Amino acid sequence: MNYVQLLFPDFSLILCGYLVCRYTALNRTVWAQVESLVYYFLFPVLLFHSIVKSPLDIGATARLVSAGWAMGLSGIALVYSVPHWYWLKRYVPKIEYVASAQVAFRFNSFIGLALANRLAGPAGLLLLAVLIGVCVPLFNIAAVWPMARHGERGFLRELVRNPLIIGTVTGLAANLLGLTLPLWLEPTVTRIGAASLALGLMAAGAGMQLGALGRAKVLAVVLLTIRHFLLPLVAFALARLFHLNPIQSTMLLAFSALPTSPSCYVLAVRMGYDGTYVAALVTISTLLGLLSLPFALGLAGT
Repeated sequence: MNYVQLLFPDFSLILCGYLVCRYTALNRTVWAQVESLVYYFLFPVLLFHSIVKSPLDIGATARLVSAGWAMGLSGIALVYSVPHWYWLKRYVPKIEYVASAQVAFRFNSFIGLALANRLAGPAGLLLLAVLIGVCVPLFNIAAVWPMARHGERGFLRELVRNPLIIGTVTGLAANLLGLTLPLWLEPTVTRIGAASLALGLMAAGAGMQLGALGRAKVLAVVLLTIRHFLLPLVAFALARLFHLNPIQSTMLLAFSALPTSPSCYVLAVRMGYDGTYVAALVTISTLLGLLSLPFALGLAGT
């Protein structure tokens, strides 16, 4: 599989956002409004639609769901423990850490769905939809917690008001209740989802300043190592522990090695943090996916 071809559309949109913001009249003032549109409307609609469009049979995929949750909780635990590593404390600026911790466990669902389709067709898409549906609420809550706690904004209030969590929870509820979107509404919602992908990636590029990594190089290395190396190893062990079948193992390993979510940047900015550091990590993570995906899928084939 040509992973460069798979990842190129996302990276090219990030690059477009960077160039448009830096070299045209569409500067940061414009992109700040785009970020609000993506965060409060486009992304929630996309999340809702992604979850509700594929029926979830939790019983038939119980072991895969358990492995996905175990992998997610392992990644969150690793990230949350970083400030307590004795030898690392002085290299972890608190502001950068609370805004960017999410980078180590969140994932780019668009790349994941495209990859699942190429690897296993409709069966792979359904399994990945299950993983997305059960993991997105967990990951979004874990992403909000450090920022809300540090900013003293009230964790429960932030969860209730967080549009990404609202979109995910309502999507899961609708799916489990057997509700679906009317056929006449599908094209509109699909186009909103496509717009959220393009604008979300371009907004990340518009806010990108790779020089921001100089503020916390060691932290960047730690977070990206967890995202692209440790999580695939954890997923490999869990696939064996839960006795997943070959297609389930492949989907879990692919899921574990995905680049981080472009909405990491949007969430950080909307919660009042400097998103330039997070945007740089999103960009580098997208590139590292060219290495972590073949690594993880190689493990799946062993």
